[in-house]
Amino acid sequence: MEHEGEAGHGHGPPGTRLPRRVVWLLVAGVALAALNLRTAITSIGPLLDEITAALDMSGVLAGALTTLPVLCFALFGALTPALIRRFGEHHVLVAALLALAAGLATRPFVEDVWLFLGLSTLALSGGAIGNVLLPTLVKQHFPRRVGAMTTLYTTFLALGTTIAAAATVPLEQASGDWRLALGGYALLGLIAAVPWLLVLRHEPPRTDPAAALSLRRVLTTPMGWQSVLFFGSQSMVAYIMFGWYAQMLRDSGMDAAAAGLVLSYLTALAVPASLILPGIMARVRDHRGFVVLFFSCYAVGLAGLWLAPLKGVWLWTTLIGVGMATFPLALTLFPLRTRTAAGTAAMSASSQSIGYLMAGAGPFLFGLLREVTGGWHLPLAMVMAVVTFNLFMGLLIGRPRYLEDQMEGRGLSRGASPPAR
Repeated sequence: MEHEGEAGHGHGPPGTRLPRRVVWLLVAGVALAALNLRTAITSIGPLLDEITAALDMSGVLAGALTTLPVLCFALFGALTPALIRRFGEHHVLVAALLALAAGLATRPFVEDVWLFLGLSTLALSGGAIGNVLLPTLVKQHFPRRVGAMTTLYTTFLALGTTIAAAATVPLEQASGDWRLALGGYALLGLIAAVPWLLVLRHEPPRTDPAAALSLRRVLTTPMGWQSVLFFGSQSMVAYIMFGWYAQMLRDSGMDAAAAGLVLSYLTALAVPASLILPGIMARVRDHRGFVVLFFSCYAVGLAGLWLAPLKGVWLWTTLIGVGMATFPLALTLFPLRTRTAAGTAAMSASSQSIGYLMAGAGPFLFGLLREVTGGWHLPLAMVMAVVTFNLFMGLLIGRPRYLEDQMEGRGLSRGASPPAR
């Protein structure tokens, strides 16, 4: 992994090195934090019937509960750069993980539906802040290992997402209480906070407010909006697939158990993609080839669903799963398209806050088209349009340029060298 001191750049005078113990605590901290970022979301779906029945939750409020993650990701993601400037990255992440744990631990045991939603918001705020902070911390502590560390945290993010979705019902059956199963994930949040508490004194100096990059400044640049629209369009496709894929297969004649298995396979493909791709992506400067590859996989997979959804379902699902590797690509681009940790934080926050709002509209529009037309062809055409839009945005953001250069009104010259990775 890291040699001693390789994670210490920017922590003081030139040449400052961190002890090897601290470096490994930072590695563990990044992995464990990533493991927790989706547990508040994917643990809800398997127990939604039990939750709505216990809290006498109306259909409208149940819909609000499932929409809450994208709203929290947008709101708290946008606030994260200001929190970093005020309190520092390590302190903010510790607070986020403790908020996540507190929300997870308490929400299953309340009887009031509004309090349940409020505590869910508390838990989701921790995940939203972590979304923005992890690319920033990778850029800050591991500037020469962006690929390896992005591989680490995207893999643990995918594992946490899958574990919370797959283990919640077995935990409920083993304990005999859905509240214990839902609240048990708080322990993971507490464990994740430990490494960051141990390295608090090694936190770099806070960003000078005069040098900080606001979301508004990011969104005055073409790259800022390209990143927003690339992240938002890929997230929209992912949310549509996760929400509607199984139902589409069932309507095509597949039984419920088989459709659930195919959906599980689709979500599980995120793990190998996260293991393999970020390290490769970080070794190249121009990422447009990846964008074209992922678009091509999407196009063939969607065409297969249009023409013969069940005959080649495993092939179509595999191709769509490969196409969805635009997610680790989008996360990898945050540190690779910025020169500083402050730039990474600002690009990450702007892209994720607005992007998740875009994503939240996707499943609703897809379902609306399904209801209006009574079939799946027009909804699939909508997905193809979004994928094509994602291609064009990817071809723009995939070029080897840097956000800070655009802010200063200058492009990276052809002969300039990129920052160390």
